[in-house]
Amino acid sequence: MNDDIVVNAALTIPLSELSFRFSRSGGPGGQNVNKVSTRVEVEFDLGRSPSLSETQRQRLLRRLEHRLDNNGVLRIQVDESRSQWQNRQIAVKRLGYVLSEGLKVQKRRVPTRRTSASNSRRLEGKKKRGLLKRGRCGSD
Repeated sequence: MNDDIVVNAALTIPLSELSFRFSRSGGPGGQNVNKVSTRVEVEFDLGRSPSLSETQRQRLLRRLEHRLDNNGVLRIQVDESRSQWQNRQIAVKRLGYVLSEGLKVQKRRVPTRRTSASNSRRLEGKKKRGLLKRGRCGSD
């Protein structure tokens, strides 16, 4: 495993900034589930990371606020595999993906207007539908 996570061209996070916790995982695996701690929880402290610039930190705190705890720590849990090593790799990869998506600058939405032709077609369709429904009610 590498010594760092390459999030994008502007950001690389060393593994030393991450903290890992391991616990027993549920699911298939027989007695292995009861003996081996395969679930991986990786934590990354956005608020105190020296790898992030202030603009990156602010963007991530704003975009990932629903995934952070009260202290600004991002947690990712993985228990997909029966192997702790594989779960650890998946967790690190997922953390990199979440951070890269959080750093992407979203395009501004340019509001559009209906053309007058499409608006008149829409209104014409509504009138036809209303006439059809009105015709049903009168034939009781």
